[in-house]
Amino acid sequence: MSLPYEKPAITRLVSGLMNKFGNRPAADRLVRTHIDGAPIERLVAEHGSPLFVFSERTITRSVRRLKQAFAQRWPDTVLGWSYKTNYLGAICALMHREGSWAEVVSGMEYEKARGLGVPGDHIVFNGPMKPLAELRRALAEGALVNADHHDELDDMLAVASELGREVAVGLRLNLDAGIHPQWSRFGFNLENGQALAAVERMARSGRLRLRALHCHIGTFILDPEAYGRQVAKMVEFAYQVQERFGFVIDTLDLGGGFPSRNRLKGTYLPADVAVPPVEDYAEAITAALQRSLRPGHRPRLILESGRHLVDEAGSLITSVVACKRLPDGTASYVIDAGVNLLYTATWYAFNVEIDRPLPGACEPSLLYGPLCMNIDVVHERVQLPPLPRGTRLVVGPVGAYSVTQWMQFIHYRPAVVLVGEQGQVEVIREGEDLSDLTRRERVPERLRQG
Repeated sequence: MSLPYEKPAITRLVSGLMNKFGNRPAADRLVRTHIDGAPIERLVAEHGSPLFVFSERTITRSVRRLKQAFAQRWPDTVLGWSYKTNYLGAICALMHREGSWAEVVSGMEYEKARGLGVPGDHIVFNGPMKPLAELRRALAEGALVNADHHDELDDMLAVASELGREVAVGLRLNLDAGIHPQWSRFGFNLENGQALAAVERMARSGRLRLRALHCHIGTFILDPEAYGRQVAKMVEFAYQVQERFGFVIDTLDLGGGFPSRNRLKGTYLPADVAVPPVEDYAEAITAALQRSLRPGHRPRLILESGRHLVDEAGSLITSVVACKRLPDGTASYVIDAGVNLLYTATWYAFNVEIDRPLPGACEPSLLYGPLCMNIDVVHERVQLPPLPRGTRLVVGPVGAYSVTQWMQFIHYRPAVVLVGEQGQVEVIREGEDLSDLTRRERVPERLRQG
């Protein structure tokens, strides 16, 4: 059977020509056949495509490096694993095995942490919505709850009255650390007096004791010195609170925001150049603590890192299901994973690798998913050689937020596997089937057919 005629499109290829940024990528440098020793073709044969793959070795290496960077400079440092970044049970259990507390922002995440064996006093509870029942449980179990707004202070006071005792809590601040846009929707503003007014209210109540200050200045922060400015302001406020109200701050929670070696869209430099090493962040933070704190005062430091610890550990294997040319001549490929699985493609230009050496010059290519929606674009312009149908692509890093922000939309969500430090491959989340979609649905009898 002959194929229908398709008008050719001619575009000028400049692949391989030199420019001031270096060579364009050669196809042989894009090849990846294994993930931590596990062959990609075997992973797909056993678990299907698309498939999320996590590396235990990468996670433990990232956690230990971060811990070491701070242990050398500030021994009383606690990592609070950010559950919203990736709350798969196996990933959280790995973090807790390495000594991390849990940082949660919902009752669901709190229940998950407790179910994984995390004691209440090793949980930090943040977020702008903590229903009274969740707040009651967290405070009763000794969690560090950071107040976000005055309505939450009302609820904290009610719980303290129920418990019949003073309750120790934290206060979330927002402040100007020189980062724009400034994260000002969460917590009490430091510069305009909101935070001081909240502390005054705690002091007047006689039922809430402020023991911790929390501040999260943003995400993917590429300037380590921003944390130094944050620390200086938090410490100054801590002493203001102590002198006016007698509250001694024993914990400074700096939130998260350390970047991974991913690449934001529009970033000029590659991640290897743009992203500072974690030791630079440790140095900026602890140097600011040394400059700002009074002799003998050494509060506990909490870091709520998420993306920095897990992003590079996650990859998504996806398969080319169709090859097309757009009317303007752009090479385009339909893949079996879309923004339903990679919502973070909105912000990040992922690395894309192929599972085999392929002939042909690289050219700007479009990768889009199976959702039949124009917004379903995984990568708008990635340099790739001509890809035959069935080519496996490895997209990454995608370990942060992908499996918490993914959607059950049009297609089933795939399996997730973990490659262990000994090379073993273990399923840590099964792929979905129709029962996962329908088991909570109820169809009235009058609507049933036959």
